[in-house]
Amino acid sequence: MAYNDEWKYVRKRIRELRIARGMSIQALADYANIDRSNLSNIENGKVVNMWFTTLYKIAEALEVPPGELVRR
Repeated sequence: MAYNDEWKYVRKRIRELRIARGMSIQALADYANIDRSNLSNIENGKVVNMWFTTLYKIAEALEVPPGELVRR
């Protein structure tokens, strides 16, 4: 699987979990303590790399283990 395909899956998974929990981008960004525009850029594919700490913060805010965002 290509690198970009992996990130596409991560972005899709973040959005799926956020919506399933009834959270707006702003709410998730607040819980994860990251900038709303950064989260929006991640979900929309404008960020192709992210720090593991950012991924961890998002997973923690979604109340899932980080592996849940990358595991297929």
